[in-house]
Amino acid sequence: MRLISFEHDGKTSYGIAVPGGVIDVGKRLASEFPGLKDVLAAGAVNVLRGMQGLPADLDIGDVELLPPIPNADAKILCVGVNYMPHIREMGRERPDWPVIFVRFQSSLVGHGRPLVRPAASEQFDFEGELAVVIGRRARHVKREDALSYVAGYSCFNDGSIRDFQRHGLQWTPGKNFVASGSFGPWLLTADEQTDPSRFRLRTLLNGQVMQDESVAELCFDIPRLIEYCSTWTELLPGDVIATGTPGGVGAGRKPPVWMKPGDTVEVDISGIGVLRNTIVAENAE
Repeated sequence: MRLISFEHDGKTSYGIAVPGGVIDVGKRLASEFPGLKDVLAAGAVNVLRGMQGLPADLDIGDVELLPPIPNADAKILCVGVNYMPHIREMGRERPDWPVIFVRFQSSLVGHGRPLVRPAASEQFDFEGELAVVIGRRARHVKREDALSYVAGYSCFNDGSIRDFQRHGLQWTPGKNFVASGSFGPWLLTADEQTDPSRFRLRTLLNGQVMQDESVAELCFDIPRLIEYCSTWTELLPGDVIATGTPGGVGAGRKPPVWMKPGDTVEVDISGIGVLRNTIVAENAE
């Protein structure tokens, strides 16, 4: 299934994306499961699976897609320097442990919404990534069991303001400008792809392929990331792990390539779909 969160006529809901349309699950189950995160927490994905045969309630073009898990209390853990080509282009050594930082929900928009280049910098870079959404409480998970904790997968653009990222040893400022990253268009449930290493990720800027890599090339693969993160924090349903970006980012090019107002950036992951956003300038007034 492809599960979405969305707005329609000023109301927030969630549902199932089907060819050309949306089954509005939220209007049927909101009293029991207010959002998609609540469905995951209750282990009720099969309830949605039983609704797949219903007719679409809405045209997909009539809704505004949100990040699949829009809840402010969901953790967004991001992994840095996790593909060898990216490690080399950024002039770093291979890490001994996963490099983890966090993003805030306010830094993310959904598919089709504009990414905002801040007035404070022109060094706005793209980072296409595979996002993993946790489906049940995970604590001290063993590597061999890790994939059983995954609800599904999505596309992620870890939009980065590079000069702010380099202001110190911690990357938080450069990764959390409002509406600088994106997440979506939907959550592909894990039963649709039991081996995430088979995904292939591409990032396109104005139609030109900038990144193209198999997820099998991760330094720390998804089971290892879940094992590691669940050791130091409690992963809960709806939490997100953005697994890192391949080589080809704008900062690693000579000369650097920065996203600018009017550009279109796409994160295309085989079997999942395309996360597409345009770039606009921040109105700093």
